[in-house]
This record gives sequence, structure tokens and C-alpha cells, in this order.
Amino acid sequence: MERVFFTLGALFAFAGVAAGAFGAHSLKSRLNTEMLLVFEVGVRYQMYHAFALIAAAWVQAKWPSALGTCGAWFFVAGILLFSGSLYLMSLSGLRWLGAITPLGGVAFLVGWVCLALAVWRG
Repeated sequence: MERVFFTLGALFAFAGVAAGAFGAHSLKSRLNTEMLLVFEVGVRYQMYHAFALIAAAWVQAKWPSALGTCGAWFFVAGILLFSGSLYLMSLSGLRWLGAITPLGGVAFLVGWVCLALAVWRG
């Protein structure tokens, strides 16, 4: 699983850099300041958790466990729900998508707890 998580982390980081560049260069003139900031928060958290996936891959290589695997999948879910909802909300203007964002935040928190427990018990 460590290869899967490392690969996903690298791909999410790649996509985060691309999204950041897209936001800075293409969206600056198209979105209002508030929605541009929302988009940037999505990019920031995607990047943080892309690196968290790479850390989870290392944890799985050193201390393999179901908790480490769960933590990594929670990071994936968090990126999709948290960052994805912010991207969609900022691009579409559909504010109700903001109701999905906290689910991604909870997934991030659960992922970090799982990762910490995996190392602690490892």
C-alpha cells in the first residue's frame, strides 16, 4: 500500500501545484476576492495532505498496520471532500457546497489520529 499512497500523494501534489497556478493566473480576473481565497484554501489543504499521504506511505513501510492504511484513505477522502467542495463552490458559486467541506475536515482529523496511533502502536 505504501506505493499506492506515495503515488497518490505525488499526484495530489502535482494537481495542487497546477490548481494553484490556475488560480493565480486564470481565476484572478474571473473570481471575486472572497471566492479566490476559498479556492486558495482548497489548494493549501490539498498540498498539506498530499504530503501527509507521502508521510503515510513512509509510516506503512516502517510500521505497517490497518490504522496507517485507514489514515491514508481518510486523507484521500479529505482532499476530495474538503478541497473538492471548495474548488466547486468557488468555481460554480453554489454556496451549499460549503456544507460538504466540514466532512472533509473531519476526514483530515481522523486521518491524523489514525496516523499517530499507527506510529504509537507500531
